Amino acid sequence: MSCLYYKENFDERINEIFDNLIKRCPNEPMFAKTVKEYFYSLKPLYKSSPELFYCGIPERITEPEKTIIFRVPWTDDKGEIRVNRGYRVKFSTVLGAGKGGLRFKSGVNLDEIKTLAFSQVFKNALTGLPMGGAKGGADFDPKGKSDGEVMRFCQSFVKGLYNSIGEEKDIPAGDMGVGEREIGYMFGEYKRLTERFGCSFTGKGINYGGLKLRKEATGYGLVYFVNEILKDIGEEFSGKRAVVSGSGNVALYAIKKAISLGATVVAASDSEGVIYDDGGIDCELLKEIKEEKRGRIREYMVIKKRAVYYDNPKDIWRIKCDFAFPCATQNELDEEDAEALIKNGCELIAEGANLPCTGAAIEKFKKSGIIFAPFKAANAGGVAASGFEIIQNSAHFYFTEEESDKMLKEIMRNIYITCRDAAKENGAEGDLTAGANISSYKKVAAAVLAEGCV
Repeated sequence: MSCLYYKENFDERINEIFDNLIKRCPNEPMFAKTVKEYFYSLKPLYKSSPELFYCGIPERITEPEKTIIFRVPWTDDKGEIRVNRGYRVKFSTVLGAGKGGLRFKSGVNLDEIKTLAFSQVFKNALTGLPMGGAKGGADFDPKGKSDGEVMRFCQSFVKGLYNSIGEEKDIPAGDMGVGEREIGYMFGEYKRLTERFGCSFTGKGINYGGLKLRKEATGYGLVYFVNEILKDIGEEFSGKRAVVSGSGNVALYAIKKAISLGATVVAASDSEGVIYDDGGIDCELLKEIKEEKRGRIREYMVIKKRAVYYDNPKDIWRIKCDFAFPCATQNELDEEDAEALIKNGCELIAEGANLPCTGAAIEKFKKSGIIFAPFKAANAGGVAASGFEIIQNSAHFYFTEEESDKMLKEIMRNIYITCRDAAKENGAEGDLTAGANISSYKKVAAAVLAEGCV
């Protein structure tokens, strides 16, 4: 395919891309900001490979292949009809079928979903598995809903989506507000509508095709990634104090794995507040409260009288620690929070949630010399495990938990090495964000070129 290469400088080209994006997406500030920050991190690559920024590659990479917005009607336990809005953005299938989670929470909108889907393309590329990027969700909050209400919502959601998903098209998984219960209801309805058992969803229960270790994978993978950083600099988890925001799957299993490697996790949170336990969080108690009882984190205080409760979730960043793991939600850690962590001597930040740190916070960390592990790389364990589930469903067998854990460790190790080496080779040594973005962009851009104008 013929293509003209131009010689204008990097800033001119990025501004051109961004100006065109703003014209097409005037009501999507989160998406526009994420794209701009992403492309600016690629400046080192522009010097060595300017051809990857022409031929319409950035324009194709920033425009989703398909966006679906649909009505989700359902009935509550009183028989009243409720209506929510569903979304699915299949951003890119250049490396494989779409892959990415579903997010159910109040206030979800297209800007948020599109932003997450864009980032998913590059996260999935880092795993080395043949997966494209997608994301979806609905402005529905499962909290406070009965099992029957959640089931009816999930079934209606799938009715609006099932024609656009499937193992060769787009494979949803869980995310915020979507766990094994919700995936089960959606998979069951998909199977009824299509008469297919294939891998249309990941995050399924073990008894019907799910992967052993899937629930733990993002949190475990986060800690494995950090462990590779620590080994590289001659450090270890043992003796370190850590804080972990959130108390969903990512946070719970990051806490569990960090403790197993010798760290003392002193704080965790949910949307209502923070528990601080100087002697170390009792992970099994926290799992019981959040997974079995679906309770609030303040209930930890009933059993552990020594613990302290703060009613502002952001207070977790004011607690003295060596390592901080933001594992709750996007933009949960801002510039002021970053300053508090720096002041208290924090040595490392690793993102467990998607986009949890604001751009200003990340800049603070980089200027201070704190080690920063970006979500694209650090939390890729979840989607890697989804890839394992696709493989085992296709082959009609089950991986053991030990096999899954071994593969997860290897993938997280490879992701770290890829990011570290890409940063070094492009004059950005130590900048894992640049390394992750450069290495994933090169892979995606090469595939876009190879597949032609499609």
